Amino acid sequence: MKILVSNDDGFRAEGIRRLREALATLADVTVTVMAPDRNRSGASNSLTLDVPLRVFEAEPGVYYVPGTPTDCVHLAVSGYFDHEFDMVVSGVNDGPNLGDDVLYSGTVAAAIEGRFLGLPTIAVSLATSPGSGHHFETGASVARLLVRQLLQKPLERDRPLILNVNVPDVPFEKLRGFRSSRLGYRHRSESIIPARDPRGRPVYWVGPAGAEQDAGPGTDFDTITQGYVSVTPLQIDLTRHAALPVVQSWLEGING
Repeated sequence: MKILVSNDDGFRAEGIRRLREALATLADVTVTVMAPDRNRSGASNSLTLDVPLRVFEAEPGVYYVPGTPTDCVHLAVSGYFDHEFDMVVSGVNDGPNLGDDVLYSGTVAAAIEGRFLGLPTIAVSLATSPGSGHHFETGASVARLLVRQLLQKPLERDRPLILNVNVPDVPFEKLRGFRSSRLGYRHRSESIIPARDPRGRPVYWVGPAGAEQDAGPGTDFDTITQGYVSVTPLQIDLTRHAALPVVQSWLEGING
């Protein structure tokens, strides 16, 4: 079993180091890391197409790319190595990826790219916050349990799932268990933050994410709040199937 590990926090991040160490303890598993050279949070599913990509080896089994998380997974799975991978695990991200965060997350994007390329994938995020414990070892242990479960009992072999996993930032023994959750969603983001560069010219920071709007029972927000690990199966198909007949009827006004 060959597992590709990536992230969006960069190859030096504690989360990816803990993840690699945890997965390497599984029997008959070989772990290879290919991750961005620096923090690329919020990169989503972007691919670098305007310049060629370079791959560097930091140490045996650990590679980094001056590119996005999607670049890393695409390179690794699409021919950089002389072997194929069986699974992609992304993380452990420093911060949660809940609700509509998944649309922006480079951590989730790395898992999505793995799924595009036909592999089962897991994205693992630790729900850190200012002043929290940063228990990356908990996130890594959760990932190890989920990978072991997938090896023993695969999910949907013909159509591999993307599992978006969010882990409370507590010691492992404080976790209450695992729950399957749906995505909640947030309010619109906060306003941009104006500032000035050293020469007095205006610059702008993207504002922080908005507060939870749909965070009721059954959502990933609520699951984390209750102290459980949230596991959300994601799909690539963004089609709103129920609206297809409505849109077709609306288009008849153009078709004549």
